[in-house]
Amino acid sequence: MGAIPNILSVVTFLPLVGALLIVLAKLTAKSNEENIARWVALITTLVVLAVSTVLVLQFDSSNPAYQFVENYVWFAGASYHLGVDGVSILFVLLTAFLMPICILSSWKSVEERVGDYMIAFLVLETLVIGVFTSLDLFLFYIFFEGTLVPMFIIIGVWGGQNRIYAAYKFFLYTLLGSVLMLLAMLWMANEAGTTSIPALKEYAFSPWAQSILWLAFFASFAVKMPMWPVHTWLPDAHVQAPTAGSVILAGILLKLGGYGFILFNVPMFPDASIQYQPLVFTLSVIAIAYTSLVAFRQTDIKKLIAYSSVAHMGFVTMGIFAGNAQGMQGAVFQMLSHGLISGALFLCVGVVYDRMHTREIAFYGGLTNRMPWYAAIFLMFTMANVGLPGTSGFIGEILTMTGVYQASTWAAFVAATGVILSAVYALTLYRNVMFGEITNPALATIKDIDLRELVLFVPLIVGTIWLGVQPDLVLNYTAASVDAVVNGWQLATGG
Repeated sequence: MGAIPNILSVVTFLPLVGALLIVLAKLTAKSNEENIARWVALITTLVVLAVSTVLVLQFDSSNPAYQFVENYVWFAGASYHLGVDGVSILFVLLTAFLMPICILSSWKSVEERVGDYMIAFLVLETLVIGVFTSLDLFLFYIFFEGTLVPMFIIIGVWGGQNRIYAAYKFFLYTLLGSVLMLLAMLWMANEAGTTSIPALKEYAFSPWAQSILWLAFFASFAVKMPMWPVHTWLPDAHVQAPTAGSVILAGILLKLGGYGFILFNVPMFPDASIQYQPLVFTLSVIAIAYTSLVAFRQTDIKKLIAYSSVAHMGFVTMGIFAGNAQGMQGAVFQMLSHGLISGALFLCVGVVYDRMHTREIAFYGGLTNRMPWYAAIFLMFTMANVGLPGTSGFIGEILTMTGVYQASTWAAFVAATGVILSAVYALTLYRNVMFGEITNPALATIKDIDLRELVLFVPLIVGTIWLGVQPDLVLNYTAASVDAVVNGWQLATGG
């Protein structure tokens, strides 16, 4: 298979080409503009997925170094510097995988300003892939902060009744955390004399500088994850966002924080990572236990799944800072797995919301009588979310807890109770929505999933089970890069 020249630039900016085509269609098309926008967006995202697949197939998983590197001088010492390692390349693939599903899920549900909606998603795809491929401090920051704008627009324009409040809360929370990160980046560039991320990983910052810089980056990435107690923007954003917005928010945008920890905090500030390990473990176990209890008391299906995401990200942050390969491998696997499972769960909510226009748990009941296929699909992803063996959710949790147990037995113990709590709220939700007799007359005519909706779920089902049965599909790619990060951390700290 021949190599595509500058393949990272191609995969990063291809969505922008699709966005420009939609703009041209809006300016020139006399009719059928909305259908043109839908098809251009779908075809563009499928092409990006194809190029991303080529990228993954050509990647040498045994090499921990950055590959497909592009490096051009830009301005004021900054560079247009792209590259991927075994971790970031899988997040590029996950982004490319979920985007066509998001476009297809919006095919009928979004009827106003369709062209603008599709443009927002295509621009968001470029910015997110840019985060995962950037190897320059300021290029990373531009892409990282840029993701706020299209997501802000998606929630604020096509969201629910309180969309403006949710959009501003999302924007301000994330922006305030990132201001500290920008200040830290400016200081680092001045101190080290470079904005190259690979070079900064080799630079030895003093212990006092590491402590301050670690906190600055932590402030930004903790909000993005989000970690407790800066998680309160997430349930509001999820409830108000359109279905596809929730899928991309949970599936991709939350992962930017975890990826940031792996890219910056652990390799650049190893001493501080050890110093603040107890803080991370404490916040993580509180997130797992507390948000699981909060999820159990929710009356809105979407809000329950949103709190579930906060709990699952608690496993991720613990695994990243466990200081061993099992923990970090588990964290990366958990992020990829959560991208599939949480995305599917939000799509499940979207199916019934499109029909009944409510997400209240009390409204439903007995759906298995009318929607057996939907009930089976919802059960499959509920079990995966709980961590059923044979699904990808199990692999991520067991690997993470194995790594955390080596670093802190109490943190692993509390995290294990979180697994039990997740089963309680997830199965309670399923029982209330799916079982029993239909008591609400409005549900008497509700229809099962159609062919378009089935097409959305099939790749997610295959991915969830495939990774659960063959976890080496991920672990073989991430092993060399994760080992390099962990070995560098242990070498720097004398561990």
